[in-house]
Amino acid sequence: MSVAHLVVTLVAAAMAGYSAYALLSRAAWVVQALADYRVPRAWWPWLGAAKAAGAVGLLAGLAVPVVGVAAGVGLVLYFGGAVVTVVRARWYGHVPFPLVYAAPVVASLVLGALAG
Repeated sequence: MSVAHLVVTLVAAAMAGYSAYALLSRAAWVVQALADYRVPRAWWPWLGAAKAAGAVGLLAGLAVPVVGVAAGVGLVLYFGGAVVTVVRARWYGHVPFPLVYAAPVVASLVLGALAG
């Protein structure tokens, strides 16, 4: 494992973990956005849990690479779904936000593949 892979994975896990925390703690800026996108309130705990599990999986993947790959793929799919949700809601100016969270996850997967 390279230093770059380690650092990028830690950043990706921290960002996914922060995103999960913001959702699960009902941060006003997250709640408002989800309401604007018409994401059902009943989904919010599950979405937060999915991001938290992805963050933990990325960290576990440093010891067990297959877990990190599964977590990374899951997070990429999650944030891809977030892009679709934002586009469906016609809030095109918000498309970059999920991409910012997805970018380090993608980088972690690429660096992991190059190292392994």
